[in-house]
Amino acid sequence: MSLHDDLKPTKEYWIDSETEWEDVGGGINRQIMGYDGKIMLVKAKFETGAIGKLHKHYHSQVTYVDSGEFEMSIGEEKRMLKAGDSFYIPPHVMHGCVCKVPGMLIDVFSPAREDFLGHEMLDL
Repeated sequence: MSLHDDLKPTKEYWIDSETEWEDVGGGINRQIMGYDGKIMLVKAKFETGAIGKLHKHYHSQVTYVDSGEFEMSIGEEKRMLKAGDSFYIPPHVMHGCVCKVPGMLIDVFSPAREDFLGHEMLDL
């Protein structure tokens, strides 16, 4: 059995006004909207100049740009993305962003980001 097997699913409905935002520092706030061990939905609000520092993880990630403008780096490639755009990050690929115009990213992770839930990130 793994940590992901032990993660209990969240409630079926998450109401925005009833869900707390977590200040993760540097002009970024995060709101976890639902998960089980296999998948997680997270909203990330960025202020101008906020940096999603370069990092990598074993989770697959798909992100939708809900609002704002972001300079996104995935591997060796950089692109400017705006509301309506999206991107995919394969496992173990270095990535990060700089917010150019305040906005929000909607992230989907598979499996769930255990580190967002207070656990140490697994090294898979």
